[in-house]
Amino acid sequence: MPELPGTSGSQGDEPDPQWTGRAARPGRKPVRPEPAAGPVAALAYRLWELKAEAGDPSFAEMSTRMGAAASKSSLAAAARGQVLPTWETTWEFVRVLAVDRLGRDAEEARREWRAHWERAASAAARSETTEARTGHDETRAGPAEARAGHIETEVRMAEHPERRTRPPLARRPAMIAAVATAAGAALFTWLAPLSGKDEPTAPDTPVRAASPYDDSAFEQDVTHPDGTMVKTGTEFTKIWRIRNTGTIPWQGRYLTRLNDTLCRAPKRVEIRPVQPGEPVDIAVRVRASDSPGRCKIYWKMTDETGTQLLSAKKPIFLDVVVG
Repeated sequence: MPELPGTSGSQGDEPDPQWTGRAARPGRKPVRPEPAAGPVAALAYRLWELKAEAGDPSFAEMSTRMGAAASKSSLAAAARGQVLPTWETTWEFVRVLAVDRLGRDAEEARREWRAHWERAASAAARSETTEARTGHDETRAGPAEARAGHIETEVRMAEHPERRTRPPLARRPAMIAAVATAAGAALFTWLAPLSGKDEPTAPDTPVRAASPYDDSAFEQDVTHPDGTMVKTGTEFTKIWRIRNTGTIPWQGRYLTRLNDTLCRAPKRVEIRPVQPGEPVDIAVRVRASDSPGRCKIYWKMTDETGTQLLSAKKPIFLDVVVG
C-alpha cells in the first residue's frame, strides 16, 4: 500500500472545490487549464488529460482508495495549473492513474512525466528570472515613459549635432547607431505589455539537479493487498515493492514499525542496498492475531539509529482482516 494512511472511501465524482475554486454544485464541470497559458498550465493540462483517460476519478478517491501519497488538495492544485507542483506530487498523480489504473510501465511513465515536469520547471524558472530582471531595471532607470523620452532627446541631439559640442567625425555614426538601438529596446519594453505577446524565450531544456536528493515511490503490494482475509493464528509474509527515485543510494536503511496491534511483526526489517532508479521488494513476516479483527500496521523508513527518513512521505502499511 502506498505511503498514505488515512480514511478510506471516495467522496464521489462531483466537481471538487479545490479544482474549480468555487463551492461544488450539481452539474458544474471543472475547467481545463489552457495549455497556451504557460508551462505550468500546460503540465496541468496533461494531468487533466491523463485523469480523463483513467476514468476521471475524484481527487478524494485518488488520495484514499487509489492510494496516492499526496493529499486531495495537493492533487487538485497540481491539476489547476496556477502553481508548479512538486515532482513528488506530480508523480503520485501520474502513478495511481497511468501505472495502477491504466497498467503502464512504471519506469517508462516516470521518465516521460519527469521530462514533462522538468521542462515546466525550467520554463517557469526562466520566466521568474526575466520578471525579476525587468523589475530591477525599471526600478533603477525609472518609468518606461521617462526612459523613452530621454532616448528620444538623445536621438534628436544625434540628428542635430549643432545643439551640443560636436564629437569627432569618426565617432558620429557609431554614437547614432548606439542611441537608435537603445531607443528601439526601450520602446519595445514599453509597448510589449500592450501587444499581449510575451518576449520570445529560448527552447526548453531539462533542469539538472543542483544537489543530490532522496526520494522513493511505492509501486505495488506484491502480497496481501489491503483487505486480504487471513486465518487466526497463522503466519504470512507481507511484501511491498518500492523504488529509489532519488539520486542517493540507499545504504543501512530499515523499515521500522510505528504501532502495535494484535497481529505480531518485527520491530525493524532491514532494506538491502538500493541504487538510484532501482526497485526493491521488502518482506515482513507477520503472525495473525488469535482472535478475529482487523490488523493495520504502519512502517516508516529509518536509518540505523531509528531516525526517520523521507519525512515528506507517509508510512507504508499492512491492512488485513483476521477471521
